[in-house]
Amino acid sequence: MMEGTAGVSGHRHADEALLDNPDALAEHDPGGMLRFMAAAGAQVRESAALAAEANLTVLADEGRPRAVVIAGIGTAGRTGDVLATVAGPRCPVPVIPHRSAGVPGWVGAADVVIAVSASGRSPEALGAAEAAHRRGARLVAVGAPDSQLQSVAERARAPFIPVPRRAPARASLWALTVPVLLAARTLGLVKVNEADLAETAARLDADADRCRPTAESFVNPAKSLALGLAGSVPIVWGSSPLATVAARRFGDTLSANARYPVVSGALGEAGRGRVGLLDGVFGGLAEGERDIFADPGESDGDGTRLRLVLLRDGGLNAEDDADEPLAVEERRADAVQTLAERRGVRCDVVTAEGGSALERLASLVAVPDFASVYLALAHGLDPMAVPAITEMKELANQ
Repeated sequence: MMEGTAGVSGHRHADEALLDNPDALAEHDPGGMLRFMAAAGAQVRESAALAAEANLTVLADEGRPRAVVIAGIGTAGRTGDVLATVAGPRCPVPVIPHRSAGVPGWVGAADVVIAVSASGRSPEALGAAEAAHRRGARLVAVGAPDSQLQSVAERARAPFIPVPRRAPARASLWALTVPVLLAARTLGLVKVNEADLAETAARLDADADRCRPTAESFVNPAKSLALGLAGSVPIVWGSSPLATVAARRFGDTLSANARYPVVSGALGEAGRGRVGLLDGVFGGLAEGERDIFADPGESDGDGTRLRLVLLRDGGLNAEDDADEPLAVEERRADAVQTLAERRGVRCDVVTAEGGSALERLASLVAVPDFASVYLALAHGLDPMAVPAITEMKELANQ
């Protein structure tokens, strides 16, 4: 085995039959990533209860902040994107995700810093919490109990919301996100009520049931999506700011769980350049050289193809203020589907459902989360163990 490939195993071609064999799935998922994904609804309920026990009311004593900085990296960093999007354009103050150590230079006593780390020891969250304390900013910390982050929060006499570390950070999105949203609610920045949380948890439970390992591929939307993506270069675009957060989340999980290279982002931004990928060597150019008698669902063996996944917001909150009119988002989404069809690029569409922004986000995240795990398993990869991550940490800490 070549140096640097220790622990790397699996196979390049997806084993479709494995996905309909629950025993084989369990064997290839020894760490229980599917089980952790299925606990998303439970994460919402547990984190809401833990946030209720924390003394968040002290945050409101000094009134509305000048700005809110959410400090964290990876999945913890995504919580800032969720807050910014759920707060939306009506939010009375800037909500700024921050993914590097420390805090922006302008942060001071008028601001709030929310430091998030699943492990409670990420340098980014710790550095931000310590900097916030030094500068007199209000601080909230979210992370593993009995961690370094909790110690910093206690020194600063700041609220700390414990998130029990039961799963890898990437499988703990909802456990980390709910406390951030509830802290922001205390500050008067978002309207997330108990019904929204209950409906979001119920949505995640229902999608977990639809995506369960014992549901066969033809009725399991996550397995179907995984098989459609197998052997492709995925492009994941969101039609709205909310759907774009879900698209970037899918890019995260496809990369970490299934080890697939992904292009993800906003459809509006893609229309300024990246939509040209549909014309390129993995898109229309390759499809134009296919055998016209070949099965459109099968590779002709001479290369990899693009696969487009379009996350559509569904237009369920048309009355809300938005960055641009809903009709523009819908026309753009229809247009890119037509472009893909004309170029022979297959397209999967996931459409949001639900009455609140949080539930709609959940409906766009749940199935893709499961799909990333099923795609890993189809390639014989353990979605829990990522040798390159461990190796990089070891090399970086030498």
